Amino acid sequence: MKHIIAVNASPRKDWNTAALVRAAAEGARTSGAEAEVIDLYSLGQFTGCISCFGCKTGNNRGRCVCRDALSEVLEKIRSCDGLILGTPNYLGEATAGFRALYERLVFQYITYNTERPNCNEHHIPVLFIMTSNAPDEAYQQGGSFQSLVRKYQGALSSFIGPTEVLVAGDTKQVSDYSRFDWTFFDPAAKSARHDAVFPEKIALAEKLGAKLTEGGYVD
Repeated sequence: MKHIIAVNASPRKDWNTAALVRAAAEGARTSGAEAEVIDLYSLGQFTGCISCFGCKTGNNRGRCVCRDALSEVLEKIRSCDGLILGTPNYLGEATAGFRALYERLVFQYITYNTERPNCNEHHIPVLFIMTSNAPDEAYQQGGSFQSLVRKYQGALSSFIGPTEVLVAGDTKQVSDYSRFDWTFFDPAAKSARHDAVFPEKIALAEKLGAKLTEGGYVD
């Protein structure tokens, strides 16, 4: 039986990103896989890459030697059959938690060797999910965040495995907008879009999660 690791890299465990990550995990389960969901911000303390270069030496080549709450996550990813990564867009970037995992996950496999730039021999399909207050169009051709998702898709495809992207834009940030003085948003429009569009994103996440166990994605 295939085993899928799904990581919610949002500090919110029950909102948009988490819902999509869990939907993708459920899609994997419906296709016969085991799927484990990890809420990154529920772990203990961890850090990004500390640039010790331990992963470039001796028996540790290709393996992060920094020991903290991410160590077990990295080991689980090392042996799983598919990976789901979800993060919101905060200030034009992935969350700090996601960045920490991403640095540790990718950098351990970089060899700085021209003949063999990647020492990862366990290639697995990856589903990269990003949620955003910005509209979906911002992630499409010519959009302001097109390069952001392409950057992560490119690196993950190169060092982990073929990567599919799912973007959910113009999301509903809170259940009660009246608590805040946010004149920038139209709460009724946000709710209407959420009710109409977000279920479609959930269905797509389930479909892409199932695809992880049905041959994965194509390079």
